[in-house]
Amino acid sequence: MSDPVHQDLLKTPVEDLTAEQAKDHHAWLCDEIREHDRRYYAESAPTVTDAEYDALFRRLQLIENRFPSLADENSPTQTVGGTVSSGFAKVAHSKPMLSLGNAFAPEDIEEFVDRIRRFLSLEDNDEVALVAEPKIDGVSASLRYEQGRFVCGLTRGDGQVGEDITQNLRTIIDIPETLELDDPPDVFEVRGEVYMSHADFAKLNENQDAAGKTVFANPRNAASGSLRQLDPTITAQRPLRFFAYAWGETSALPADTQFGVVRSFAEWGLATNALTAICRSVPEILDYYARIEGERSGLPYDIDGVVYKVDRLDWQDRLGFISRSPRWAIAHKFPAEQAQTVLQGIDIQVGRTGALTPVAKLQPVTVGGVVVSNATLHNEDEIDRKGIRVGDTVVVQRAGDVIPQVVRVIAEKRSGDSQPFSFPDRCPICGSLAVREDGEAVRRCTGGLICPAQQVERLKHFVSRNAFDIDGLGQKQIVAFFEDGTIETPGDLFRMAELDGQTGAALADREGWGDVSARNLFQAIEERRSISFDRFLFALGIRHIGQATARMLAKTYGTLDALTDAVRQAQSREGEAWENFLNIDGFGATMAAAFLDFFAEQHNVDVVEDLARQVSVEPFEAPESDSPLSGKTVVFTGTLETMSRAEAKARAEAMGAKVAGSVSKKTDLVVAGPGAGSKAKKAQELGIQTVDESAWLEIANTNQIDF
Repeated sequence: MSDPVHQDLLKTPVEDLTAEQAKDHHAWLCDEIREHDRRYYAESAPTVTDAEYDALFRRLQLIENRFPSLADENSPTQTVGGTVSSGFAKVAHSKPMLSLGNAFAPEDIEEFVDRIRRFLSLEDNDEVALVAEPKIDGVSASLRYEQGRFVCGLTRGDGQVGEDITQNLRTIIDIPETLELDDPPDVFEVRGEVYMSHADFAKLNENQDAAGKTVFANPRNAASGSLRQLDPTITAQRPLRFFAYAWGETSALPADTQFGVVRSFAEWGLATNALTAICRSVPEILDYYARIEGERSGLPYDIDGVVYKVDRLDWQDRLGFISRSPRWAIAHKFPAEQAQTVLQGIDIQVGRTGALTPVAKLQPVTVGGVVVSNATLHNEDEIDRKGIRVGDTVVVQRAGDVIPQVVRVIAEKRSGDSQPFSFPDRCPICGSLAVREDGEAVRRCTGGLICPAQQVERLKHFVSRNAFDIDGLGQKQIVAFFEDGTIETPGDLFRMAELDGQTGAALADREGWGDVSARNLFQAIEERRSISFDRFLFALGIRHIGQATARMLAKTYGTLDALTDAVRQAQSREGEAWENFLNIDGFGATMAAAFLDFFAEQHNVDVVEDLARQVSVEPFEAPESDSPLSGKTVVFTGTLETMSRAEAKARAEAMGAKVAGSVSKKTDLVVAGPGAGSKAKKAQELGIQTVDESAWLEIANTNQIDF
């Protein structure tokens, strides 16, 4: 969009264009849209937002409506056999599509099974059957069937909200329009993986090359790009396949085991993986893993590991979820591919928390099909432990086939020119002292919010997907706005529209922007003036405060005012307010101290207060529940005999309760098993209702209690 004539014409209403202007502008728009299509679909590297693309396309349609003769067969609006949509609608998943935890070694699998036994209070000789299946390297999708008919298909998205790609999924041969069963459930969401076989991938790239188009890097990229085509007829021309292996919302299940449900999928006409098997012991699991790894190169599709799931569905229900992954499933990843190269230098990057991270600058090398030129060295202790020097020949791998890292030095190839690396004690960005806290391997810049690296990284985090998630405002735009002085703090984002053009060029007049894109950005920012309490906390980028912890704090304190008041009272690190922080289950002294330290800095308080004046922070609202425990605080003490402490906690949280680590005046219920000591005594002194384990089981099973 660098042509100034047509950038000016974009500001001219279509009804004001002359016939000659319309003809030239139409040709330019067609070229622009085709180029954006190429970058988006063939290269997976779009240079405009969806909103900007949609604006171009709508303008093209308006011109063709006014000048119908311009709508020839070569126009992007005249795709044969289909209509290009204006982007994908966002749809909330009825049940979250969560990710899996990873295992990399046999002992990780042994610990996974042991955790299941401990959580469920199983005996050593109780069988834990697991369903094992190859982990397909593709793109996750969810298919919603109502009365047996396919009605909606979504991408995983962020796990909570996906994109509606129903029409594209309908083109896949493995996805039936109607399930083959006489009495289908009212609702059944089938989940699985969209992929492309090696043979089909090779043929597709051959056709792309012959047509002068960019070839895809690997089958997964090809599947992803094909699945997200705005024109489903293009997707139909791509040889996509689908394996079903899981489910979301259901009104009824066809079996009481994982294996049984997947077997029903096959009977319903869905494609399932024939290599799926049941393993009844850790040795069987590891044998299966070794067999699949040995067959990996001969399989017709890419896999990057094996997935294990607890077979019994009642056990899956009891195990539940932790953070963003289920307790009852895990992915056993294959070893990372490795390669040798030369370490040419070491750069120091400063993250949003001030952490100084050494990054190896490598002679480019291909690892696992990806060219790697940078790799993490973690910290200064790791450099010393591995004896890494600039100029060394090193072994590089992609950890989990994702993050490149230096594994070791090949000492016998070391030259006399290699030099030890001296880790800096000052921030390379702002010059502030860089220090290590006791017990930490990481060195951190003490510059805080005066350090440009931390400022811009905190702003990137602020607008990220799980924080404020401002559409059209990515890392590139954040850096540009920060460097030109447009924004320095989160609150500045919400003043951009009001101050636009007062101290410099208006956003619409800057390179790469225009009236439409500027207006879309301001609208996207405006739509984020109301945000949930937990997302607000996570967006602040406080050390140790991830999504799960932010949600836990929001659930405990309810509102921003209540939390900030508690923070003020707890700054002395003593008294009831401090004890209340420590009583939050899973929120230890280290996390509490880091949280209070953030608010002990006045410049941080100023940033939060400024932001709070710009946005509306919605009070935390727990999911609607008719449970009498909803919103109540429960403490478990003593020994539980029929279930583990972890399961008891999970059951209480599933009923809407908050589980605390110690008894206080805010405690509503204490569950005391044998051996309960000071906590039970304190509950008695405070007059807090106390029940034994059998009474707790009755509460958990009947969802009834009188307070």
